[in-house]
Amino acid sequence: MSNWFVYLIRTRNGALYTGITKDVERRFSEHQSGGPRAAKALRGRGPLKLEFYCAVADKSEALKLEMQIKKWPKKKKEALIAGSVGGTTAGEQLRASREMA
Repeated sequence: MSNWFVYLIRTRNGALYTGITKDVERRFSEHQSGGPRAAKALRGRGPLKLEFYCAVADKSEALKLEMQIKKWPKKKKEALIAGSVGGTTAGEQLRASREMA
């Protein structure tokens, strides 16, 4: 099973962007470059800061968690970044939050 990651990036104005990838370092680099592979939502909004990421089992779980997080209010995303959304690991935090939703 290959690991996928769910990540959150903060923009210059404090907005949080959520995405998924198999390689966090490469994907963050793409976003920072502002090139054709960067998310349009992040272009011109730097400097960017990678605030959070966690590994999940597969692409299906990554997509589900990404969609769930995108529906959260910013306050809940900030709690996830701070590590205070239920569970002891980031993956457990996300799964617990998804089950509570």
